[in-house]
Amino acid sequence: MLHRRRFLQAAALSAVPLAARRTLAAEPAPTTPFPGMIVRAHVPENLEFPFASLDSFITPADRFYVRSHFAVPTINAANWRLRVDGAVERSLELTLDDVRKLPSRTQAATLECAGNGRVFLVPRAKGTAWQLGAVSNAEWTGVPLAAVLDKAGVKSSAVEVILEGADSGAVNDDPKTPGVISYARSLPLAKARAPEVILAHQMNGADLTPAHGSPLRAVVAGWFGMASVKWLTKLTVTDKPFHGYWQTMDYTIYERRGGLPTLVPLTETFVKASIARPSLGDVVPAGRPYRVFGAAWAGSAPVERVEVSGDGGRTWAVARLLDKPVPFAWRLWEYEWRADRPGRYALVAKATDAAGHTQPINRDPDRQNYAVNHLVPVPVDVR
Repeated sequence: MLHRRRFLQAAALSAVPLAARRTLAAEPAPTTPFPGMIVRAHVPENLEFPFASLDSFITPADRFYVRSHFAVPTINAANWRLRVDGAVERSLELTLDDVRKLPSRTQAATLECAGNGRVFLVPRAKGTAWQLGAVSNAEWTGVPLAAVLDKAGVKSSAVEVILEGADSGAVNDDPKTPGVISYARSLPLAKARAPEVILAHQMNGADLTPAHGSPLRAVVAGWFGMASVKWLTKLTVTDKPFHGYWQTMDYTIYERRGGLPTLVPLTETFVKASIARPSLGDVVPAGRPYRVFGAAWAGSAPVERVEVSGDGGRTWAVARLLDKPVPFAWRLWEYEWRADRPGRYALVAKATDAAGHTQPINRDPDRQNYAVNHLVPVPVDVR
């Protein structure tokens, strides 16, 4: 019965229309790899991980959320090349074998779409109506971006690295793109050289799938998912800041400088805890212990504490963090909750990271339609 209810919830949520329409190249009809994935868009394919199904630290590849801006490009791995140019001593053109021969590392990292939780914004915000599941955690294997930069020899004048993907198209909703453009984002050189930033060719011990960026993608741990460019084809080292569409016209928030709002590119993930179970529509038995379960994540500072409230945030109790902390990966948690009286309750979870950042009670409007981490109660029926 529980499985059927979650299936019906997923089917209902998949009917939510998109606010943004894209002009796209033709692509084959997408397939849903896991039956419970929530379809947010068919073309380009955008799939939400059914967060209520969370049951492990690592998200299987077929349940990992999919965020695509344009049609998935068709790439022949044998002919694929990664070009490195710009403010470097030596321009490079690397095959996939060349990349795999470089020293590699494997790390777990949580990626969250910058618009995750957007469905909870009031009034309704522009963009894909993600609920809780535009976030997942995987184990990535690849080459540190720093190793590729060292191979090319970065000039002293360099300030940023532009990561460009093979996916391209035009955005016809305002703000419009100047025709067809490639998806591209830049990283400050310091972040690009950080050990947690890798060019991954494997996910959970297997080669990347097309939906997740095959044959090579960036994994920028600690930052929102829009920085982890998929289908990577080019790295351009530049001596000037990059002001591309995806970090000036989109994926931006306001930052207060001297009291004045200034648009800045969205970067580091904000601390956040989400409740997987109970989920919307679940019924909890009165007078019996119930295991509230979920995950929490942050940016560069690890999650240090998760608290749960059964009364909408008036009182709080500390949840138990599960397993050991892993840098840049989410932390699973649980809390034994008991409601003796039947009725409607509001369960809330909040996380605090090691830097002292705690989820805010109210939404910060300066974040526009991104970085949703204010407290969102889960209504629960107790019978």
